Formats: sequence, structure tokens, C-alpha cells
Amino acid sequence: MNMTTISGKVLGLAVRSESRGPMTEIEEADAMENGTLSGNAKVKVDRGVSLLSREQWETVNQELDSTLPWHARRANILIEGLQLSETIGKTLLVGSAEVEIKAETTPCALMDEICPGLRKVLEPDCRGGVSGRVVRSGQIRVGDVIHVRD
Repeated sequence: MNMTTISGKVLGLAVRSESRGPMTEIEEADAMENGTLSGNAKVKVDRGVSLLSREQWETVNQELDSTLPWHARRANILIEGLQLSETIGKTLLVGSAEVEIKAETTPCALMDEICPGLRKVLEPDCRGGVSGRVVRSGQIRVGDVIHVRD
């Protein structure tokens, strides 16, 4: 695999200890192959981690006239500098972990429980983020660069 010149940056990390539990921001985590981040509730393998774009989240907050924290979306990794829709089907090197991006994350009904209208505002342009399978274990830290692999 070759690295492309496309790169982004990890701005935040968050985990939840149970399925609908509160999100906790952390500075670093271990991503486990075919699993999720250390401290995160069990998830489906192809949804081991979820990524959310800072730029897209800012658009969401503008449209809702809100100041919701990014982890209200229930994502694990806040990033900047990548068009997430263009990462689907690609592998990202995030810190020392590798994540194969499998799909756009579909906003669920819980989003409207968090903030009325949030689900609808997340639907266009991959605003709800993407999810993927951890294909190689490694550590991820706030501030890490993200590289897209060919």
C-alpha cells in the first residue's frame, strides 16, 4: 500500500462505556484489531470506530443554531482536513492503527432525542460521519496525523 498526499488530523477522541451511555472525551486510546477503542462499548466489527469531520459538524451546528459538542454525534474520532465521503472504501492510518472505512454512518433516532432536528441535519453530505473496521491495532492520540492509503 502506498500513502497518498491526502492527510487530516485527529482533533478529539471519545468513548462510551455502554451502548446508550454518556460519551467521555479522552486524549488517547488503543484501537484493537476487529474491535473498537479501549474503553468503548462493544460494537459491530465493521463499525469498530466512527469518524466525524469538524468542518461538517460546524455546518450542523450552524443549521441548528446550536453549540452541541462534537461527541453529541456519538462518534469516536473528531478529525479535520479530510472529506469523509471520499474515504469510504479506503484505509486510513490513524496514529499507529489502520482503519478500513466501510460506510457512511446513518444517523439514528437517538440523534433527535439529543437535539430535535439533529437527525435530518446530519443526513446530507456525509455529515453524520463514517465508520470502519480496525484492520491493524495501534494507538491513537489527539493531534495524530491521518493518512489515506491507496
